Amino acid sequence: MADHATAMPLQSKDHKTLMDIIDKLRSKGINRYVNLPQIVVCGDQSSGKSSVLQAISGMSFPTKDSLCTRFATELILRHTDEHAVEKCRVTISPGADRSDQEKMRLEQFQHTEIPDQYNIGALVDEAKEVMGIGIDRGRTFCKDILRIELSGPTQPHLTIVDLPGLFRAGNKEQSSEDAAIVQSLVLSYMKNPRSIILAVVSAQSNFALQEVTQHAREIDIRGIRTLGLVTKPDTLDVGSASERDYFDLVQNRDVKFRLGWHIMRNRGFKTKDATNEERDRAEADFFDQGIWAGLPPSQKGATSLRTRLSEVLKDQILDQLPEVLEEIQRGLEDCSSRLEKLGTARSTLSEQRKYLLNASHQFSNLMTEAKDGFYQDKFFGNAREDEGYRKRLRAVVQNTLTDFSHEMRINGQARKIVEKRSWRDHTEVSRAEYLQEVKNLMRRTRGCELPGTYNPLIIGELFHEQCMPWRGWLEDFSGRIFEAVDFTVNAALTYIVDDDTKAKLWAELINDALAKLNRQLRDKVNEILHPHENGHPITYNHYLTEGVQKIRDSRFRNSIMLGLRESRGRPTTGPDDDDVCLESIIKHTETDMETVSSSDAVDWMEAYYKVALKQVVDDFSKLAIEACLISKLPCLFTPEIVFGLNDDVVTRIAAESWETADERKFLTDKMEILSSGMTELQRLNKYHQRISDIGRSEADNPGSPSTESERSLSQDWESRGLAESEVSVRTKSSTKSWGPRITQEPSPQICEAPQQYVENEKVEEDGIWKAVCLPRTR
Repeated sequence: MADHATAMPLQSKDHKTLMDIIDKLRSKGINRYVNLPQIVVCGDQSSGKSSVLQAISGMSFPTKDSLCTRFATELILRHTDEHAVEKCRVTISPGADRSDQEKMRLEQFQHTEIPDQYNIGALVDEAKEVMGIGIDRGRTFCKDILRIELSGPTQPHLTIVDLPGLFRAGNKEQSSEDAAIVQSLVLSYMKNPRSIILAVVSAQSNFALQEVTQHAREIDIRGIRTLGLVTKPDTLDVGSASERDYFDLVQNRDVKFRLGWHIMRNRGFKTKDATNEERDRAEADFFDQGIWAGLPPSQKGATSLRTRLSEVLKDQILDQLPEVLEEIQRGLEDCSSRLEKLGTARSTLSEQRKYLLNASHQFSNLMTEAKDGFYQDKFFGNAREDEGYRKRLRAVVQNTLTDFSHEMRINGQARKIVEKRSWRDHTEVSRAEYLQEVKNLMRRTRGCELPGTYNPLIIGELFHEQCMPWRGWLEDFSGRIFEAVDFTVNAALTYIVDDDTKAKLWAELINDALAKLNRQLRDKVNEILHPHENGHPITYNHYLTEGVQKIRDSRFRNSIMLGLRESRGRPTTGPDDDDVCLESIIKHTETDMETVSSSDAVDWMEAYYKVALKQVVDDFSKLAIEACLISKLPCLFTPEIVFGLNDDVVTRIAAESWETADERKFLTDKMEILSSGMTELQRLNKYHQRISDIGRSEADNPGSPSTESERSLSQDWESRGLAESEVSVRTKSSTKSWGPRITQEPSPQICEAPQQYVENEKVEEDGIWKAVCLPRTR
């Protein structure tokens, strides 16, 4: 590719290192679990995507879209110094749906020689054969990725993913079903929130009719991560309205994208065999004429597109890297948690029993913490979230019992006896009406008692009627608390063991144990309610008599106050004023003995109801909920129970299914890939931290020869929210003496050892000599 136009010293070593690390993560398959920053080339068939790739890389790609619409192509370009030898490496990255045997076969496809005349088409055809793609092969599409790595002095630091061209109608080489498959693939890449969408639009057709524009605007609604690229502008009639429309489009006046638009001229059929240098010269001549001459150089041509894409990708990586790190960390934590639940492989009886012993110990501890209200384990999550609160069993029980006490106090009685009925509450009854009901009931239940007295059993009968709602409230709240227990137990088992083992544990042990506790709870509720629903009221609590006395005193006081108010309204006649006052008081004193007896019975019933209410609330909370349910939860599944299980039961519960074994393998592989990716990114961060420390040290020493440009890249990282990140550079004026010469070997990896500067790595840019920090070999 020596004839490729303008060799561009686009990016420094730090830029290359950044790109290499992201590509290394992608090659390891981390993008199956974490979305990585990338540029995806999307466009309709015949939009000129292949010519774009050729112009960027200098390699000849198949220009017939049907030859390359069955898999994604990852183009990895790296800039080297002008004396380095050009290199090319073509491999296949197998898709996740491939078997182990197929993966091994596909990974053997490797080419390291520069293709003849830099034509990559033959290798694409060979890759299709290896992938088994073809109408006669039974596979018209695959999820494999063709990786093309190019390095040379004319290449930028850039990685782009070329996707199959979108199309609607089928033909003999591609069916309508293939169109749906291609669209699904393209949209999956475009929907990656960390993908930069390079939307290729052909000037040969109306912009609004091209599928890629519709998808780009639907997925990236605000145009934050889309860069538009117009191709084939030479097909437009000079001076036409279409030419003016596309000119306005490129200037970001019509469809506006944050990253803007670019335009380039493609090879035509007559110039398909032209060299790269000739192509670039013809493109430059075209854009120097007519309406396109008014565009800034940064928006037109393949040369500026290489630089622009490289900078866009670098910025995207810097912006997204903190989130990538967080996502990898979350993935590692999820894998670790799930692997911990799965435990080690358990094919023998001893391994199975050991697994259950460990699980029972964890379960018992979690239930103890939930019961006692000490939420130390991460199982309990965030209390601000609904799930985290529901796992905090003690908090749920306490709040539920508080609600129970309130409901019993407000709505526990069947009839609310008030002086004056409000009519809004159908349970309310005036005292006068209620006394009349009691008087009639006393007449129907008379025994040998003297006139004016009453049968004491009437108190029990009135109380039984009044406490009828209690059973409903106790059963309702015991059901609520049992549901909370069921949720917490289920969540604890889900947290500790895998789904298969949880289902078996539930069937063999937990379900019966919880059912037994539920029966005991119901029996205790019946026991608590029995003395209140049957038999004569019995209590030795002094609050009963005190309560009756308070009721009587209150009523007597009210009658006296009424008499006094009435006597004040009468005219005074002298010494007989006291008699008038007494007559008024006596007038408001009940004289009907049946009414007095009824009132007395109601007073005793109400006083006893209050005493019994307090007792039943406490008995339900302590004797039923706490003693029969909550306190026994840690004993549902304990090591002692596991020791007592016979071998058959242990095997039924803990034996591994093939699904569990497959899940463990999947999680182990995922964790290995994520760990490797985290290691790479942490090395990058540690290196940046070293450079940041140097920058802070120089800031504290004004005499240092450093300049503002020395810390520009470090500040660039920090402005994006990274504490530690990409490699920084150190600059010195060309008139200054250079630092100590150190013999060392540059490495593509970021080492954790202290860094030094190497004289032979310095380059001149804008009158300033720059040197790239390179790792010192150990």
